[in-house]
Amino acid sequence: MGMEQKTSIRFFEGKPVRAVWDAETSLWWYAATDVVSAFLSSEAPRIYWNATKRRHPELSSFCRQLKMTASDGKRYATDVLKEEGVRNFLLIVRSAKYPLVEKWLKGSLDPLDEQSKNKAYQLWKSPLLETIEVGTTAGLKQIHAYLFGGLYDFAGQIRRKNISKGGFLFANCQYLGETLRKIDQMSERSVDEIVAKYVEMNIAHPFMEGNGRSTRIWLDLILKKRLGQCVDWSKIDKKNYLTAMEKSPIDSKPIEKLIVSSLTDQIEDRTIFMKGIDNSYYYEEID
Repeated sequence: MGMEQKTSIRFFEGKPVRAVWDAETSLWWYAATDVVSAFLSSEAPRIYWNATKRRHPELSSFCRQLKMTASDGKRYATDVLKEEGVRNFLLIVRSAKYPLVEKWLKGSLDPLDEQSKNKAYQLWKSPLLETIEVGTTAGLKQIHAYLFGGLYDFAGQIRRKNISKGGFLFANCQYLGETLRKIDQMSERSVDEIVAKYVEMNIAHPFMEGNGRSTRIWLDLILKKRLGQCVDWSKIDKKNYLTAMEKSPIDSKPIEKLIVSSLTDQIEDRTIFMKGIDNSYYYEEID
């Protein structure tokens, strides 16, 4: 089966920039007219972009067309720029905002994650927690829909395409339904069983994006319900966590060791919860 085109809306100083992930090139591509509007505050971004493209044909090596959803809800072939193209375009037009482009491309200026993180903060003592099915795919979908609703068009939806990361292919979408049903049935009687379930859910990677942030909250809810504990994520170093998770499909002991050494019974401590969210989102940042 083919790979999915992930879509998102990135923001620069509050202005939206449509973005699409293209599996063929393994790159994010950004709508050229949206880049013009966001970085140059142009009132006629299409005219500005077309004129610049004509004057600077070298931009064609960084530009292509992909279908993107417009304001009328329909999908049209749209000029898009890869990251190198965004940089070069802003240099060519001498944008005063160019010094910020690297941070923006890395996501550090993009409020999408900040909006999602703020939603995660709001989970503390939220009535929603009382409705989540702990330890099930349905519960994980509830968490994902809450964190990313309005930010991703696939929030709370199980993916229907295959995805990979760093050369690792996550669970085949053709069998994902059965895989998730088996995970739902896994035992949660002890720490090692709960971590094993967490690892299997990570291998399944049921969503197009946002799996890690959602699944860490899902894991904590299982630990709280079954053992009266949660993970103090602030005690787990980012590099150690990512390395352990990369190894987990063939050896879950490293991630189990990290989690066990960071467990706390302070499940009602707001500071631990908030620091946990901060660290969970930090794990996803590109260094």
